Amino acid sequence: MALKTILSRRMGAALLGSAGFALLALPAPAHHSTAMFNWGKEVPMKGATVERWDWTNPHTFLYITVPGKNGAAEHWAFEGMSPNHLGRTGWSKRTLKPGDKIDLTYYSLKDGRKGGFNVSVTLPDGKVIRQLESPTTRPDR
Repeated sequence: MALKTILSRRMGAALLGSAGFALLALPAPAHHSTAMFNWGKEVPMKGATVERWDWTNPHTFLYITVPGKNGAAEHWAFEGMSPNHLGRTGWSKRTLKPGDKIDLTYYSLKDGRKGGFNVSVTLPDGKVIRQLESPTTRPDR
């Protein structure tokens, strides 16, 4: 009987200790790297046509066509911030529609593919909206 009590106490102490360690663990941000982009070097693109605007987690995606050097349409894809972030800064799943004519700025992909990270969009009415703005950096919003 005494052995059973000792084992029971040790098991309880081990479980309590494990729970304590779990409570002390700090959450780590789970996110992928932006190393694939030429971060901070904005590239302008004028005369783009929206093909598709995917309002998806964990990132939004903007697919556009733009006239290429030989006149043929080039297809480009741009990653963006999460719907949660963009929703707080005035974007919505209806912000961009297929056929919209826009200008944009982006951080290019380092490997030269046609795409990157979308930084800003100039809407057909001339309004400029940015992906990286935050309500904490723009308290007027």
